This record gives sequence, structure tokens and C-alpha cells, in this order.
Amino acid sequence: MAVPVSAGYPQYSYNANPSGSAFIPEIWSGKLQVKFYKSTVLAEITNNDWEGEIKNQGDTIHIRSIPTITISNYTKGMNLSNQVPTSTPIELTIDKGKYFSVIVDDVDDVQADVRLMDIFTNDASEQMKIAIDGDVLNNVAPDVATANQGTTAGAISGDIDLGTTGAPVQIDATNVLENILNCGQVLDEQNVPEDGRWMVITPWFASLLKSSDLRQAYLTGDDVSPLRNGKLGMIDRFTLYVSNNLTKVTAGGDNAYHFLAGTRDAISFASQITNVESLRSTSTFGNIVRGLNVYGYKVVKPEALVDLYAAKA
Repeated sequence: MAVPVSAGYPQYSYNANPSGSAFIPEIWSGKLQVKFYKSTVLAEITNNDWEGEIKNQGDTIHIRSIPTITISNYTKGMNLSNQVPTSTPIELTIDKGKYFSVIVDDVDDVQADVRLMDIFTNDASEQMKIAIDGDVLNNVAPDVATANQGTTAGAISGDIDLGTTGAPVQIDATNVLENILNCGQVLDEQNVPEDGRWMVITPWFASLLKSSDLRQAYLTGDDVSPLRNGKLGMIDRFTLYVSNNLTKVTAGGDNAYHFLAGTRDAISFASQITNVESLRSTSTFGNIVRGLNVYGYKVVKPEALVDLYAAKA
């Protein structure tokens, strides 16, 4: 905004006098404002064991599993019963694709004081990661093992309430730790290894953790309380990741989230940028840069994934 002037005195600011005698220009900074992006967690919670085997969208990878051998009782002289081991392969299909396509007119490219195409494509790269991250996080819950979800979770105990549609677990500062421990017990009962366990939570879930008994430093094994340093770190063998990519479920009157926990063995993800190209527009004077990312994902170890369906109390 220009400095006010007295009556009869000319205003030389361009903002107040864009035509005529404008001697004070508007200044456009060459430094762009920082843009904040959602944090992505996909690389930390999935495996890419079969990513090198895909080539095109529509490819299917047949993943062979190790069969379970039956152990039988033996008595001397008995006739042995031979087992023929069989297993059902899991199919990982590269059936999803996302793209971006941006154009910069030649006139804008020459006259702009910043490199527009670099700015646009860098943002496209971040948005691509966020879109794929959210797609996976919000669509794998239905494939969780039956014993790892619902109101009767626990392959052995069968009495752990992890919430269900219409009755999400109500989370507050008094029970937030208990629910993380429940997720750990569910994995323990499935004989899932302790190494590499993770859990994805929302910011409000993290805030409840910091206001719970976790604020006592000795509970985390750290020298400084999470209330002091803001870091949650590892709780009950879970590395915690805070994400805004978990989508709130509002159907059926619920305002809940599918909080996922597990190990990297649970979800296999395969992605490939099949084409990133720059070309001239055929309808105007300008350059186009576009990119295509094809990918697929599959819950390959349902017993290594937990679905805590919960809401903020």
C-alpha cells in the first residue's frame, strides 16, 4: 500500500496509479514463499522387493509363498502319511497410474524473472508423492487379517477391541498408550518379528500421546521427555510416523481413522516412472512437461498389519 498523500499532491505509486505518472514501481521478489507439503511415509512402511520386475502398467507379478508344513505325532512302526506342500501365489498388479502435465507459454518463459518450469515440475513431484502415499494408506485396511482388526482382535486372545464401523475406539490421553500396546500384542500373537515395526498416526493422536503418561522420560528410555523435545520416537517397538494423509471416515456417523501398524513385510509397493517428457505444444507457443507414474501395491502379509479404527474422544 502506498504512503497517503495530502490533497492536491500527486501519487507516484504504481499500485495507486497504474497508468500515467507512476514512478514508484511494485517489486516482485525473486525468492518464492516456502510451500509446505504433507509428510509422506510410504518409503518407510512398505517393501519394494518386487519393484525391479515391473515394466508397464497392467503387469502382474506372481509372488510365491512358502507353504506351511504339518507336524504329526509318531509312534514306532506306524505308516507315515506324506504331505504334498502347496501354496497359493499372491498377485501384485501394476494397475494404478497418476500423471501431471504442465505448460509454460514462450512469452511467460522469456519474461518471467524465475524459472517457471522448474518450479512447476518440482511441485508436481511433491504432489505425486503425496497422492500415491494417501492412496495406499487409505485403501489397505480391508486386507488386514481378520484377527488383526475389529472388536475381537487377537489370534490367541480374541478379546482386544480395535474398533469397528459404527463403534470406533474412543481415544483420549488416558488410554492412548494402552491402544498402542494392544496393537503390539496383536502382532505378537501372530508371531510377527519385533524389528522394523511402525505405526502411522494423526497429529491429534500424537498430541494425546504427549499429554499422556508418555511425558515421563523413563517410559521412552530417553533422557528428555517428548513433552520437552517434541519427538515421539519409538513406543512399544513401534516407530511412530505422524501423517495428514490418513483420511477421516465420516460414513455411518463415524468421525474415525484407520490407524495402521505393522512391519515392512506387510505391504509390498512397486512404482515406476514410465515416462517423463518435454515437448512443444501443438496448439500454442509453449513447452509442455508431463510425467506418468504407474504403480501397484498389495498386502502380502495380512497378519503383519493391524487396523486400529479409532476416533478422538
